[in-house]
Amino acid sequence: MAADSVADVPQNTLSGVARILVHSGQLSTRVAEELVRTSRDQRRSFVAALIGTNALTPSALAHTLSQALSVPLLDLDAVDTQKLPQNLVDARTLSQYQVLVLGRRGNRLFIGGADPTDQEAVDRIKFATQLTPEWVIVEYDKLQKIVDAKSTSAAEALESIVSGDFDFDVEEPDTGARPDEEVTSDVEDAPVVRFLQKMLIDAINMRASDLHFEPYEQTYRVRFRIDGELREITQPPVVIKDKLASRIKVISRLDIAEKRVPQDGRMKLKFGSKSIDFRVSTLPTLFGEKIVIRILDSSSAKLGVDALGYEREEKDRLMQAIRRPYGMILVTGPTGSGKTVSLYTCLNILNQPGINISTVEDPAEINLPGINQVNVNDKAGMNFATALKAFLRQDPDVIMVGEIRDLETADIAIKAAQTGHLVLSTLHTNDAPTTLTRLLNMGVPPFNIAASVILITAQRLARRLCENCKAPADYPREALLRAGFRPEDVDGSWKPYRAVGCSACSNGYRGRLGLYQVMPITEALQRCILSQGTAMDIAEQAAREGVRDLRQSGLIKVRLGVTTLEEVISVTNQ
Repeated sequence: MAADSVADVPQNTLSGVARILVHSGQLSTRVAEELVRTSRDQRRSFVAALIGTNALTPSALAHTLSQALSVPLLDLDAVDTQKLPQNLVDARTLSQYQVLVLGRRGNRLFIGGADPTDQEAVDRIKFATQLTPEWVIVEYDKLQKIVDAKSTSAAEALESIVSGDFDFDVEEPDTGARPDEEVTSDVEDAPVVRFLQKMLIDAINMRASDLHFEPYEQTYRVRFRIDGELREITQPPVVIKDKLASRIKVISRLDIAEKRVPQDGRMKLKFGSKSIDFRVSTLPTLFGEKIVIRILDSSSAKLGVDALGYEREEKDRLMQAIRRPYGMILVTGPTGSGKTVSLYTCLNILNQPGINISTVEDPAEINLPGINQVNVNDKAGMNFATALKAFLRQDPDVIMVGEIRDLETADIAIKAAQTGHLVLSTLHTNDAPTTLTRLLNMGVPPFNIAASVILITAQRLARRLCENCKAPADYPREALLRAGFRPEDVDGSWKPYRAVGCSACSNGYRGRLGLYQVMPITEALQRCILSQGTAMDIAEQAAREGVRDLRQSGLIKVRLGVTTLEEVISVTNQ
């Protein structure tokens, strides 16, 4: 016989592929045990050791495992590897476990491998992607060529980055690092440098807005915020956490010796003629410093108002307001709702040679040539109010205040709006009507609000449906009515869509779009403010004047098929 009987198989020694091959008669128990020992001594997988000794051909192995485990078999020669999904699993994990991502359907992730009994690979990929991996068996030799080619191309790309096409440049003055402090070898540790550079490149390619480096007692994880949602990307060894923190702090001009208090800094990456800014924030935690890096994309301010997602009438109201010679325009919404991009888009429209524009921010996120930008520096006594007072002596036409936080800042900004200046600013409120009551609660007199504020726009960001995989949804009529649709809207002339998920998107969504409530301050609203009406009174008057609230704005996007009802309800559920 080519193999021992099943009864002779030592159950406590063989497992996985070795056990299957012995049971199927492809290997003898003795050969299988020798291959297990060889793979263990050489720190190779059993499949690699098996193919290396020519004990079985890759094709025979794949067919045997497919029949024994009832797992589908795929010929990689028939696959265009250039069209396989990218960035769903990090390259290091794919190389470590010798697997390939073949596709995705909903919450299922199809992975190709020669050893479908490798439960460790499944657990690692499931944890990293929050998807359910399903095996597809492929031939080991063909798989190895593709994985090795991908690893080589990634390494070459990284080497070209390190060799000179990729560079860090720091523009901020040194506010914390001591000039006599030597940069230790830990900071210049080559693997740490390459890892940081790769994370930044991956984040940019994956359209992430933030990178989170988070230390815990036994683990260290990296997460990217993509389309508003955090996704775990990788778990590097926990021993690199201090070296990585030191590297980031050095290139951000922060004090590497100070680990007890939060620090803020900036850094810039140069890719030939293109540069990208990053804002860095450190926070001491129980097990090390958590670092968040925000990607500041200056191109977003130059997309134009049409790219922000305003409906036609909303856009017209905004354009009329920013063309006014004086008055105050307020943009409201929670952190991460796109207020900064909206303000910068307006500033970019106003940025003409004949107009003097000054901004004070904490910090200035996007650098726009032709605009005088000032950073808040509380330690030096430069706060919003101080900068505003200085601006009024600088012959400004347009002033942008990063945020109105207190009565003093609000008072100066309102006086500037009343004395011939256009003032743009932000407030953290839920919608446009509550912004007016927030100013009243700060202590701003009603007549000052009514005389200075000309427009308030509230906004949220909702995830945009992927055009490649979205599918019609069948919602009950009652559910659509409860969500806010009018009976005449639910007439069957349009179909809502649902998120599906494919290799080109993230859970059925790709990118984000804005939902807006644009409320001009009319004479009727001014009377409501002067009579100290509540937010509900102001909202009712605005509705009578045709101002849509955030939910109604979102429902229009649902009718247009660019987002889902679930997403709109999620971001406008107040």
